[in-house]
Amino acid sequence: MSAPVAPPDVDAPQGGRHLARTVAIVVGIVVVALVALLATRPSAGSPGISSSVLGKAVPAVKGTALDGTHYDVDDHLGQWTIVNFFGSWCAPCHAEQPELVKFAKEHASDGSVSMVGVMYRDKAADAESFYAKTGAKWPILNDDGTTAISFGVTGVPETYVVDPNGQVVAKFEAGLTASELDGVIRRFGGSTTTTGAGTAGTEDSSGSTP
Repeated sequence: MSAPVAPPDVDAPQGGRHLARTVAIVVGIVVVALVALLATRPSAGSPGISSSVLGKAVPAVKGTALDGTHYDVDDHLGQWTIVNFFGSWCAPCHAEQPELVKFAKEHASDGSVSMVGVMYRDKAADAESFYAKTGAKWPILNDDGTTAISFGVTGVPETYVVDPNGQVVAKFEAGLTASELDGVIRRFGGSTTTTGAGTAGTEDSSGSTP
C-alpha cells in the first residue's frame, strides 16, 4: 500500500507568500534591465564604443618598427591613419586581419591612408610571422606597454581611426570590416574608393601606405 500524499499546506503563513512574490518581482526587474542594457550597448566592432581618446589629439605612436624603419604617427598628418593593436596569439585578431589587409589593398593607390600595427603582449618573431602569413605589409611597433596605456587599451584587437588633422575619431573593438573603416572616413568628411565593399558610388580619393 502506497504512503498517503499530504495535501498542500493551505494554511502557509502569509509572510512567506509575500516574500516569494517580492523575490519574483525583483528577479523580473533585474532580467528586464539586463535585456535592455544588452540591447542598447554598442556591439563589438562599433565605432560608437566610448574611449578617453576619442575627439582628442592622437597619443604618441612612434618608435623603430620591426623592419628597422622609424615610425611616427605625426609624420602622417594629412592622412587618415589606422592604428591597430593586435597580438598574434589573439583569435579575434586573426579573424579581422583579412579585413585590414583588404582595406589596405583597396586604398593602396594614392597614399591618403596610412596604417600601423602595435604589438600587444606579443613576441616580435610571432608578430612578423602573423603578418607574413596574412599579407599585411604596414609597419609593426613593438610596444613596451606605453602606447597601449596612453590609448587606454584593455585587450585586443582594438583599432583607432585618426583623421588628417591628428584627431582620434573612432574606435573599434573585437573586430571590424573594411567597409566599416570606409564608413568612418566618409562620416568624418573623407571620401573612399569605389572598389571597397559597401562603398559603391563614392569617390576614389584615398589610399594606404602599407
